[in-house]
Amino acid sequence: MIYVTGDTHGKFQRITDFCEHEKTSCEDIMIILGDAGINYNGWVLDREKKELLKTLPITLFCIHGNHEQRPDTIDSYAEKRWHGGIVYWEEDYPNLLFAKDGEIFDLDGKQTIVIGGAYSIDKMIRVIYGYGWWADEQPSDEIKRYVEEQLEKRNWKIDVILSHTVPLKYEPREMFMTGVDQSSVDKSTEEWLDWIEEKLEYQKWYCGHYHTEKKIGKVDMKYKEIEKFLL
Repeated sequence: MIYVTGDTHGKFQRITDFCEHEKTSCEDIMIILGDAGINYNGWVLDREKKELLKTLPITLFCIHGNHEQRPDTIDSYAEKRWHGGIVYWEEDYPNLLFAKDGEIFDLDGKQTIVIGGAYSIDKMIRVIYGYGWWADEQPSDEIKRYVEEQLEKRNWKIDVILSHTVPLKYEPREMFMTGVDQSSVDKSTEEWLDWIEEKLEYQKWYCGHYHTEKKIGKVDMKYKEIEKFLL
């Protein structure tokens, strides 16, 4: 089975409980739509977290968020092919996989493209207090070109999109943080996703980031709820 959920930010109790209740195995897949919080706290604390997660009877398939380091910048990660696309993984933690942006995966027979990243409105707080923040949190021009090339090869037809943030037109404004001047927020990723969404023929678009459960047409925003893929 394949399941999907939103941001975990390093807290995995709901997934632990779910695995116990559903009697899952590592053949099952849990998609985390960014901000898993696994590559965030530095080598020692992250290693402790990974040691716990590798005991879970499920494979975690993580999209890149804006509260974590890109695994391709971490020496311990290597690339491998998985379900038709490229993931980053560590030999010591074979059930923890991180999707490479722009890759297309065959998930339950559905061609599924991954587009991670977003802007951090809490960037300054994290910088001031020494929390993790990385300048490459949003997709680069190179990543954007790769995504577009992948979709162009398929005549702008794909079954499923997995992203961290949402196309601009679907932003859940009711979830905007009070006191934040939205004119100061970099929405270039959302604007680009908007452009993609208008060109694209697709069945379903899953995203996280906004900590809400909301469906608008084919767009499905996830947070704590765990749902079967393409339910």
